[in-house]
Amino acid sequence: MSRGVVLSRRPIHKGRVLDIAVERVRLPSGVETDLEMIRHPGAAAIVPLTASGEILLVHQFRHAADGMLWEVPAGTLGPGEAPVACAHRELEEEAGMRADEMIELGAILPAPGYTDERIHLFLARGLTPAKQNLDADEVITDVRAVPVAEVLRQVAAAELIDAKSVVAICRAQARGLLAGDAG
Repeated sequence: MSRGVVLSRRPIHKGRVLDIAVERVRLPSGVETDLEMIRHPGAAAIVPLTASGEILLVHQFRHAADGMLWEVPAGTLGPGEAPVACAHRELEEEAGMRADEMIELGAILPAPGYTDERIHLFLARGLTPAKQNLDADEVITDVRAVPVAEVLRQVAAAELIDAKSVVAICRAQARGLLAGDAG
């Protein structure tokens, strides 16, 4: 695949997580253009599957979504942190669970038109309780074990709308990793 070439970069904002800039780019076609880019360190998202065949979902406040969303646990990679290490850390922080096994489900690019963010997806099995330890900027009001069939119904009915959660659940289902997903 051909790549574009960054000719120059004009920083707009460098925050705790996001680095926003206007980049002058030469596209593979030879055309030069200015692109607004958000650089992101990446993230991990986890489908926690209980021994009884339920998926743990967290009810989390998302300011950009203007309210609460049901989603799988997820979080941003720390500096130099491997995606699987981030998955283990976020599962414990947000859902209060540890996993004996993390199965890679691949990565997604949630918005490749303007950000390089890559979210690494995992399915967690062999769950045991741990202490939930939310970050100061996280508001999670509930962690709920939902039967796989109900989660799949919510995905199909567009009731579960968090993209990373939908893709991770669908990939786990497609690989036959979800128990009780008939119907």
